[in-house]
Amino acid sequence: MIETCPDGAALAESAARGVEAALSEALASRGRASLVATGGRSPGPVYDRLRDAALDWSRVGVTLSDDRCVGAGDPASNAGLVRARLLKGRAAKAAFVPLWPAPDPQALAPLLPFDAVMLGMGEDGHVASLIPGDPGLADALATADLVRPVPAGLGKPPLARITLTLAPLASARRLFLLIAGEAKREVVVRALAGEDLTKDLPVARLAAGAGDRLRILWTPDGGS
Repeated sequence: MIETCPDGAALAESAARGVEAALSEALASRGRASLVATGGRSPGPVYDRLRDAALDWSRVGVTLSDDRCVGAGDPASNAGLVRARLLKGRAAKAAFVPLWPAPDPQALAPLLPFDAVMLGMGEDGHVASLIPGDPGLADALATADLVRPVPAGLGKPPLARITLTLAPLASARRLFLLIAGEAKREVVVRALAGEDLTKDLPVARLAAGAGDRLRILWTPDGGS
């Protein structure tokens, strides 16, 4: 299930084409499409490629897997990254539903089930801001609610956050997990083997819930 890409550029190209195909299929079959974008270092080059895709972006809704509770101009803002790298050119016509400062479940609901979800992963196995060590993690992995807050002191940087819960992520029609480096690959291998399910490791729970709708794109080149 782990697809090897020779370098970061190849990973970005493969991810962009996969997301474009998922959105195109949704537009053709349902007349609308939804994309969950994410933060981190790996997605930026994907957005640079995806924003010029020949899609009817006016019928695409975009939201985030999670965000830090900071202003849009802060370098830590995932919304800022998406606005700067994805919502340009053709993709500027997409409707963006941010999670911060006022997550709106009523605005998110029409996007469900998500047609394409992009995620990164930390070496601790976290996805979105479903972070090991969060006292509310068990609830975030089990709740039917779409979003939940995450207290400060977790993750890098250790800022307060807002995140989608496991249910809407794992039920997406297509998921793309972007990882780099041997350490992260080892975490994913264990997750796919089911070794960490009893520990409620977020990536293991995601993989179990998504099954063959999850594509894992990995490059040995650098970190993400």
